[in-house]
Order: sequence, then C-alpha cells, then structure tokens
Amino acid sequence: PGSFVTLLGPSGCGKTTTLRVVSGLEKPQNGFIYMDGKEIVNAAEAYFAPPSQRNLNLVFQSYALWPHMTVKENIAFGLKIQKLPKEEVDKRVHDSLKMMRIEEYIDRYPNELSGGQQQRVAIARSLVNQPRVLLLDEPLSNLDARLRLQTREEIRRIQRETKITTVFVTHDQDEAMSISDFIVVMKAGVVQQIGKPQAVYDDPDNLFVAKFLGTPPINVFNGSVKGGKVYIGEEAVLSVNGVNDGEVYVGIRPEGFILDENGPLGCKLINVEVMGRDVSVVSSNPASLNPTIRSIINADAGVDHDAETVRFSVKPHKLFLFDKESEKRIRFEVK
Repeated sequence: PGSFVTLLGPSGCGKTTTLRVVSGLEKPQNGFIYMDGKEIVNAAEAYFAPPSQRNLNLVFQSYALWPHMTVKENIAFGLKIQKLPKEEVDKRVHDSLKMMRIEEYIDRYPNELSGGQQQRVAIARSLVNQPRVLLLDEPLSNLDARLRLQTREEIRRIQRETKITTVFVTHDQDEAMSISDFIVVMKAGVVQQIGKPQAVYDDPDNLFVAKFLGTPPINVFNGSVKGGKVYIGEEAVLSVNGVNDGEVYVGIRPEGFILDENGPLGCKLINVEVMGRDVSVVSSNPASLNPTIRSIINADAGVDHDAETVRFSVKPHKLFLFDKESEKRIRFEVK
C-alpha cells in the first residue's frame, strides 16, 4: 500500500496487458486478482468485477483527452458523471490543477497544450477521482528526453504527496530505477525478479535481469570454473568456493573493473572516453559476448591512452556467474 511499483521489461513482455487486466479492460484466461484483500477477478468462476467497482484509474500512453473539452472540463468529467455537488467538483478540480502545477491552463483546449502539459492533465483527471490505485501505461514515451526527466520527477513527487498506490509500466530501465520503490522485471509474460531497484541491480537472479538493468550494460564473457577458480579464456580472474567445474557465463558490471597492471584479466585497448569524474575504458577480449567491453574507472587512475593492452582486477561483488543452459545465477563465496 502506498508504494510505487514498476513493471519493467522489453516490448511484448506483457506489461501493458497486465495493466489492462488489473484495470478491467481485459479478462484473463486464468488466475485471480485481489485488491485490498478482496477478490476482483476469479477467472475459473468467470467472475470479473467491472472497472467501475475497482476504484482505480488508468492513465493511457496516448493521454486520451477529449479535444472538444477544456482542461477543466476534461478533469471534471468523471466527477460530473458521479453527480457530485458543483462546489465539490470545483474544489477537487482546483486542488488537482494546483498539485499538477497547471492552474494557468484551466481554460485551454488539449491542442493548445504541449505534450508534457497534456500528460499532466491526464494525470490530474485520474487523481481527481481519488482512486485507491493509479495505473500508468508508459505515460512518458511521447515526450522528449528533457521533458521526460522533468515529468517523471513530477509523477514521483505527486505519488509521494498523495500516497496513492501506483503501478507504472515502462521499458526504460533508467526510468524504473530512478523512481520506483519496487520493480517487477518481466520477460515473455513471466516475472523474472521482484525487488527494490538497487537490490535487483546488485543481486540479479538470472542473466536476462543482469543484462536488462544497467547503463552501460553488464559485460558478459564465455567462461569456466576449474578447481575453484573462475576463468575467462585462459586467465583465472577470481577464486571461488561452492561452484562445480564447468562452462559458465561470467558477467562483470562496468564499475567492477580495477585498473591493475598486474591484474589477471588482459584486454586489447580500443579507446578511452573521458567523462569528467570517470573515464570509460573501451576494450575487447576474445571471450566477450559484447562487441566491446566497457569499464568505468576513476579518472585519477591514469589510463595510458597509447597502450595496446590494459589489465584489470575485478571486484568480487560485481562479478556474477550464470549457468550456460538455464542462465540462472550461480552463487558463490569468494576464497
């Protein structure tokens, strides 16, 4: 209750379908849905509570504002359908406009508003009914990058102020990581992992989750475990306990590399990209599944831009092992 939960995954993984099922726009073939402990869907018994009884609101990706109505009329429409007193309608509309910081647009029509302003009107229209749950279906995808950043900060601020339980759908992992209390990572209709964003990033359950979260993405290598050591190619990069010998995938986060001239992992240097506080060392290795390896190193480390090779040690908590067949995480203890 009161949390901000994000359904995160690539296009076609079932995020929007899940949202539509919760809202009542779609009927699931199987399963149950509970809201506040009350059953609102029981597919086996063909029981589907109508959307009007679910006390939730859905903000569509396309905003879905009525073009012939002003901002005020769009926001007040649902309240008028409920035949609330005019004073109550006016108060709620005013409070909603103020919360969304769009009071000056009250008499404008949707075609007179920018994309970000239209999005705020759509959210205000949903909040004015005081729903128990707010559903947001990729509401920022039609905005430019700068406006997306501003609007997602506004959405998070509003959610914290109203304490409305919110389910947010996005394929943008940066967006999900920055504003969520919990993320639900999905793939092909199946939940892969649920948890707090940082916890899921630091402790992925499988290779898909590890690859989906993180910018730059995780570096993945063909590797093996022999005699308690993790090998990338012929180089033993880490000593581990509790892992059977065999072929594995080795994942190393970009920030998991330590520049070390005596380090166990050697790579061919391609480029050094200066980012100010950090530098991104771009390199290659025959065992890498990525076209290039990106290593985020402190700018003070002093990378030799003219060197042909670069060597690294690795941070054990930033290195992950995955089964070659199932791609599930193989957990280990560091020797």
